[in-house]
Amino acid sequence: MGIWEALAVFVAGIGAGTINTIVGSGTLITFPVLLATGLPPITANVSNSLGLVPGSVSGAIGYRRELAGQRRRVIRLGIAALVGGLAGAVLLIALPSKAFDTIVPGLIAVALVMVILQPRLSRAVQRHRERNDTDAHPDGGPVLLGGMLLASVYGGYFGAAQGVIYLSLMGLLLPEDLQRINAVKNILAALVNGVAALFFLFVADFDWTAVLLIAVGSALGGQLGAKVGRRLPPAALRAVIVAVGIAAIVHLLLG
Repeated sequence: MGIWEALAVFVAGIGAGTINTIVGSGTLITFPVLLATGLPPITANVSNSLGLVPGSVSGAIGYRRELAGQRRRVIRLGIAALVGGLAGAVLLIALPSKAFDTIVPGLIAVALVMVILQPRLSRAVQRHRERNDTDAHPDGGPVLLGGMLLASVYGGYFGAAQGVIYLSLMGLLLPEDLQRINAVKNILAALVNGVAALFFLFVADFDWTAVLLIAVGSALGGQLGAKVGRRLPPAALRAVIVAVGIAAIVHLLLG
């Protein structure tokens, strides 16, 4: 990896850590950059998963005040995140490389749809609750638990827009404001990336230069995201995620 490629990976790590802390989808920045350096898709994915763990932890620390009173919820959903993340990591190794190359563009496309539609869906559900004078389950109930389990399987497998899916599910099913939900999301993302990375350490090949660059960059980005996340216009952030996601799809399909 040349000096300019290393710089690009480091900067991508900062951007991913920042976006992951605020919303999610940081993998849509780091993954295509790693592919552009010449790494094979699976090596890029496992290196990215390990490198983003410090960023998720950093973001969770930055949002620690919003975690107050959510211990039971974090434990409940955290167990689902660990189980799902490990299952997704196993699927990544078990499936042939060609299957991975075929599936990923579709996963990114679904993630981008979630990015675009999540605010509209959240508003629609809120209006429905207000019309029917009903309250959401305090912990989301079995529906949220099952949804988070499946989302974590996806997160362990690839992870692009994993945070966005988490926010969408919790935003629809939990009676909490976005900042408190976001704090839980950061914890769950750290658990999924951590358990997947731990599994990959024993069965996959890493590019350790990429891991180190993303780890340092994402840790810095996690703190940056926690500080500026409430000031960044959501529409602008979604536009950046969509643009990067489209670039990733084009690169995978034409690469």
